[in-house]
Amino acid sequence: MSSTPTTPALGAPSSAQAEQTTFRILGAISFSHFLNDMIQSLMLAIYPLFKTDFHLNFGQIGLITLTYQFTASLLQPLVGAYTDKHPKPYSLAVGMGFTLTGLLTLSLAPNFPILLLAAAMVGTGSSIFHPESSRVARMASGGRHGLAQSIFQVGGNAGTATGPLLAAWIVLPHGQHSVAWFALAALLAIIVLTGVGRWYSHQHRLPKKSAAAKSAPLPPGVVRRTLAVLLALIFSKFFYLASINSYLIFYLMHKFHVSTEVGQYHLFIFLFSVAAGTLLGGPIGDRIGRKAVIWVSILGVAPFTLALPYASLEVSAVLSAIIGFMLASAFPSMVVYAQELMPGKVGTVAGLFFGLAFGLGGVGAAVLGQLADLWGIDAVYQLCSFLPLIGLLAVFLPNLHTPRSAAAK
Repeated sequence: MSSTPTTPALGAPSSAQAEQTTFRILGAISFSHFLNDMIQSLMLAIYPLFKTDFHLNFGQIGLITLTYQFTASLLQPLVGAYTDKHPKPYSLAVGMGFTLTGLLTLSLAPNFPILLLAAAMVGTGSSIFHPESSRVARMASGGRHGLAQSIFQVGGNAGTATGPLLAAWIVLPHGQHSVAWFALAALLAIIVLTGVGRWYSHQHRLPKKSAAAKSAPLPPGVVRRTLAVLLALIFSKFFYLASINSYLIFYLMHKFHVSTEVGQYHLFIFLFSVAAGTLLGGPIGDRIGRKAVIWVSILGVAPFTLALPYASLEVSAVLSAIIGFMLASAFPSMVVYAQELMPGKVGTVAGLFFGLAFGLGGVGAAVLGQLADLWGIDAVYQLCSFLPLIGLLAVFLPNLHTPRSAAAK
């Protein structure tokens, strides 16, 4: 391979060079997503340490979560809407700077109010990162928007799964001050994202492509109705995922009397299938159309979720793998579909969808935990098994995307 730098010249680059640059940026943004979400999940995994060291009650733990989720979820659409109008190529590195400062503050916090401040800074970093990084993924896609979103999102899935492991291996044995070591991960992300920011800035200086093929916008009423359907589908998806992510181990231990280790193996199978679904869902949507992927992944998973509460231990492992793959395959297509629905609002859509996904996961875990206390974990899984039927609403989604396979004919 040539050692020539891959940054495109101001003239028209060759197609091979453009593709190389695209995947270099997609890899960088996915790796940064891995580091960002690893840090986010790390913070949640070390709650037991803070509860013991600072003698916190569950109400104070909940307040930390509220502070973190408020900044990490509710700020995202606002950040996305602002950067849609005022693009900030280096905001990704700045956002990770908030995360780095939050980690250092977390490692040195002497009291509860400073813990809240640290949680707010880490959440703010996440709110800045997700809308702008999703925009960069779209810019670097070369027209393969679903593939780009999948590459970007699978980095976050891997980071979310890695954070609790690192918390168990490093922070819990060595105490609060060891959190500072993870500032090195944030620093690495800042370096990578500074390079991404240079590429982002360069794209804005290039001549704009003509919008000859741009489709006519849909009527505002159709846009609002379609967006409401998408939000209902996201509710269905992430509430159901919360039931697996948070309570699968407890469910298997209760129903089949397995050990914690066996339950963790089943959870790993599920999380691996989620990563695979995220990676493949986007390019499948590019190929066959995003509406088809949304239909199949949300509504098509219903027979498997309805069967899960009544399956044997071995069959439940197979069903959970199918469920994880199918549900996860929907999200990249849903994000790109919404961005096509609302052209020019890439950041707003990304902020809304990622913020809502994160917030619903937290709310879902809390609500389902309360229901499990009242009705039992079996009843919760039976109730959640009907959530994918909300996918019937996908019938109201208009066709926005011509599949690549059809376009090629």
